[in-house]
Amino acid sequence: MKNLFLLDKDIVYLNFGSFGACPKEIFEDYIKWQYLLEKEPVQFIAYNGINYVKTALNSLADYIHCDSSNLVFVPNPTFAVNILAKNIKLSPEDEILTTNLEYGALDRTWSFYCNASGAKYVQQPISLPIQSKEAFLKEFWKGYSDKTKVVFISHITSSTALILPVKEICEEAKKRGLLTIVDGAHVPGHIDLDLSKIEADFYTGACHKWMMTPKGCSFLYAKPEFQKMLDPLIISWGYESTSPSDSQFFDYHQFNGTRDFSAYLTVPKAIKFMEKHNWKTVAGDCKEKLLSVAPTLFEVLKTNPLAPLNKEFYGQICSAEITTPSPEKLKELLFNKYHIEIPIMKHGDKCFIRFSFQAFNTTNEIDYLAQCIREIIKETDLIQVN
Repeated sequence: MKNLFLLDKDIVYLNFGSFGACPKEIFEDYIKWQYLLEKEPVQFIAYNGINYVKTALNSLADYIHCDSSNLVFVPNPTFAVNILAKNIKLSPEDEILTTNLEYGALDRTWSFYCNASGAKYVQQPISLPIQSKEAFLKEFWKGYSDKTKVVFISHITSSTALILPVKEICEEAKKRGLLTIVDGAHVPGHIDLDLSKIEADFYTGACHKWMMTPKGCSFLYAKPEFQKMLDPLIISWGYESTSPSDSQFFDYHQFNGTRDFSAYLTVPKAIKFMEKHNWKTVAGDCKEKLLSVAPTLFEVLKTNPLAPLNKEFYGQICSAEITTPSPEKLKELLFNKYHIEIPIMKHGDKCFIRFSFQAFNTTNEIDYLAQCIREIIKETDLIQVN
């Protein structure tokens, strides 16, 4: 399977979660679009681009089960959440309810807008390891108060790599009259995504991770009743357009000045690639293998899983707590000496090592990672175990 990708054959690539990796035939489709752009830039950008983008949005909408009129492409989920945070009118009495497991860039986004408005960003502590879905939900809603206005939650967390019960959270939030925003950066192409069932008010996901498109391809979904509250993050020709489409949401947010939007146009090819290679079965096999090899990582680090080792909490990524005085040096050592690409991330007062299991990964690679960690523990002070 690794031959389908452009990845360096000499690297044990266990970090699909950060930026994905683009298969050759999807990257070739990307180059085709870029060539078409440079062959006739004016026609591509000013005239044909709208139809190209709408075709790609239609394919994406079918894939994630929603109406394409409720979608726009954005470069990344951080961009999408900034659109929302800028437009949701917050007052000093308001609270945003989230967890202490969220992605750092988006914690910073909400902190910025809460500091500006006087609102409060409530990072409800979640006990690790999580014991059950019910225990998580009970603990999460302890952060709710009569001041809560918005729920912001990851569908799959970044540093801890856990699937969270966002459907149940959105259902309960709706009963309480709260807006719901789901960060699904790791979800499309990774676990099943049906926006018609989750019923989040807003959902953002990355196509350049597990859907394997080129970088800079993500989406923002907004329910129709909330679209008109969203002014564009960047004011451009779509605002007060002289030739508006039938969607203000599309006009305001889809074209924000000159840029190469070829990555967006590869979404249909990415979906065809997954269909061609029976990716649902491939991904299912990866999930089974991840659950079978994850105990090896926990054993060598003398730590416990962050949640029950089952498909309710894990997809194709898994994290383990690791004690290290220098995550940066440890990551560099694993890459430079052992040729392993793997993230080691600080989150609060803890560090986590996260491995991805994609179609080209093998259980032998996880055994090799464990062997390298044992050697580092024996020969250096970069990893401490009890």
